[in-house]
Amino acid sequence: MEKIVITGMGTVNPLGLSVAESWQAAVNGVSGVGPITQFDATEYLVKIACEARNFNPENYMDAREARR
Repeated sequence: MEKIVITGMGTVNPLGLSVAESWQAAVNGVSGVGPITQFDATEYLVKIACEARNFNPENYMDAREARR
């Protein structure tokens, strides 16, 4: 059996932007589903989504890479 090493954990999802925040929301039964807020969805049939709110990719990578 091959050994592995976990060097870190991270997540970005509708429940939170960190492992701790996501875990706490899951334990508390918080739903990640809500109305679409990131763009105007009036012309679409679907009005709900699981958005990663307050996510700024530049907090995790340089601006050039975030634009990709």
